[in-house]
Amino acid sequence: MSHGDGGHGPRDRLPGAGRGDVVHRHELLQVRGRSVAWLPPFLLLFAIALIDLTTGGDFRTVSWIVLVPGIAAAICGVWGTAVFAVLAVVVYVALDSAWQHQYQSGLPDFILVAVGSLLAVLACAVRVRVERRALHMRDVTDTVRRTVLRPLPPDWGGLEHAGVYLTADVQGRVGGDFYDIQPGPHGTRVLVGDVQGKGLGAVETASVLLGAFREAGFHERELTAVADRLETRMLRHREYTTALGRREGDRFATAVLLGFPADRTDVVDVVVLGHEPPLAVGPDGVRSLPADGGLPLGCGDLVPDPPDVRRVPVAVDETLLLVTDGVTEARDADGAFYGLAADVARAVAEDPRVTRPDRLAAFVRDATLRHCRGHLADDTTVLAVRRRRTTGPEGPEGGRSPS
Repeated sequence: MSHGDGGHGPRDRLPGAGRGDVVHRHELLQVRGRSVAWLPPFLLLFAIALIDLTTGGDFRTVSWIVLVPGIAAAICGVWGTAVFAVLAVVVYVALDSAWQHQYQSGLPDFILVAVGSLLAVLACAVRVRVERRALHMRDVTDTVRRTVLRPLPPDWGGLEHAGVYLTADVQGRVGGDFYDIQPGPHGTRVLVGDVQGKGLGAVETASVLLGAFREAGFHERELTAVADRLETRMLRHREYTTALGRREGDRFATAVLLGFPADRTDVVDVVVLGHEPPLAVGPDGVRSLPADGGLPLGCGDLVPDPPDVRRVPVAVDETLLLVTDGVTEARDADGAFYGLAADVARAVAEDPRVTRPDRLAAFVRDATLRHCRGHLADDTTVLAVRRRRTTGPEGPEGGRSPS
């Protein structure tokens, strides 16, 4: 599942799941936006009736009509299935009486058709109810996903950006990867991270860290202070879950913090916390940003010193690419890891326009899925950012309070 487009990447928008729209949203057959789910059972009904009428008593197919409501139950709504159930019984009686009592199938086949039609309607009602529940759960997880990974406006914080988020659990639609961009009076901060583990516990931890980042990223002058706030919040959350009796172990999170200073346009500050360092992708090639690797969030008590911040020169035409291990640890059929830097360098050499954030994020997404043949072993996040080239205010928030 991809996530975010426009300035942010492909983001699907789903309406609420209501009682009347379940079948409409799950119609299997459409032509120009109109449902033709009724067509297969209708054609089957017509074919059975035609064959039975033209073959006489030597080859009776009238009892096959029980298949019609069964097919309708799989692809139509409850009322559509009920209509075909009634039609099946009516057509059966008409066909069985067409031979003037010479070749009648009789009462046993009539009972088969009648009972089969009734069971088909009941089965369809159960199917629709299950679909409605599945749609509701999908809407809930989409709401959770949008809460954790909020939509980002175009050019947010003075940055061109594009993000892609894919979960290894397709049904779950949300996982432990997280990212955000927070403008503020001290510049724009970017966070990409990956919570250890899976499930709702990882989602909750990601939400907690994002909340801390949105506040600290706005208020704190130094990027090290933002990292410290994240570390403290991680430890507090772990104490909280332990007090609740939840056995999540010593959960941690890897992360990368970027700071785009308000007074400089040619540099970026980088803090790497147990994560893959960012790549700078430009027309001249791909380079890994130098960064002293710190420990993941939640492990800061193991070392007395705060994480180092590296200020790195960045050209105006370079895009910073940040990914989680869903990209770097994607394997092909032979077990070989995906070579991200080499593949991006080749693509840029062939087409320099790949350096644009939207094209770069889409390329990495497609290349990762192609490499692992669509079988993601872990949640996958790709975020591409660069300073907006046009002049003007740094972002829509300016110096206002954070959202």
